[in-house]
Amino acid sequence: MKWQGREESSNVDDRRGITGGHVAVGGGIIGIIFILAKFFLGGGDVNQLQQDLQQQQQQPQQEMTVEQKAADYKEASFVKVVLKDTEDVWSKIFGDMGKTYKVPTLVLFRDATNSGCGSASSQTGPFYCPADQDVYIDLSFAQELNQRFNVAGDFAMAYVVAHEVGHHVQNLLGTTQKLDEIRQQVSQTEYNKYSVKLELQADFYAGVWAHYDQQMKNVIDPNDIEQALTAANAIGDDRLQKEATGTVTPDAFTHGTSAQRMYWFKKGYETGDLSQGNTFAPGAVTMR
Repeated sequence: MKWQGREESSNVDDRRGITGGHVAVGGGIIGIIFILAKFFLGGGDVNQLQQDLQQQQQQPQQEMTVEQKAADYKEASFVKVVLKDTEDVWSKIFGDMGKTYKVPTLVLFRDATNSGCGSASSQTGPFYCPADQDVYIDLSFAQELNQRFNVAGDFAMAYVVAHEVGHHVQNLLGTTQKLDEIRQQVSQTEYNKYSVKLELQADFYAGVWAHYDQQMKNVIDPNDIEQALTAANAIGDDRLQKEATGTVTPDAFTHGTSAQRMYWFKKGYETGDLSQGNTFAPGAVTMR
């Protein structure tokens, strides 16, 4: 992606020099899938879940090297450029619908911070908080994509940012609120199915953003899209569960399989048509 020297978003709350807070359960694009997979497959022992979360949060943090700090600075500039592009694209799309796009704030943090949805940790991964309409990212996630999941290239993180902004779009369009109502009426297993549809629609919206970003600014090439698809493939529920426990349990899926995530991002990118992103329609989400 062509990004160096381009305009960065000013809607950024940079907290990387501030640490604090405790681990939060839920939210992110990966979240705590490894711990939760063991929780569900192990029979749902809440005490063990809390112990695992505390142990993960208490792991000592290492001081960043000069090289790591330089990479962190570069990554921050990149995601700010991507955020500005999402602002431009979604402002246009909302304007075409006769609506006003309210931009989210990107909160950059290191290790831990507080959000309107509770405390957050780098362990939860990037997430969107509807309560304060902010996107939270610890930039170490970029290294995790590369080192843990073997996902190379800048655009993998662009996909992550666009996915979380996709959740903001869902919030503005009222989809998030409808899901909150459903959550009070169904079992956790049943709600997981709705959660998958919500996440896949955010993947679709990320693809729609890439479609219009290329159309409006000509900054994306085919290799970038392949990087996004590789990232989507790496963080599918089935793949993460398999890695965490050696077993795949569809009832515990919350984000969708690797194939589903790739399918919906690609569909959004190829069509750019919001009307084709109704993942909640009967039969829309299948095991592709």
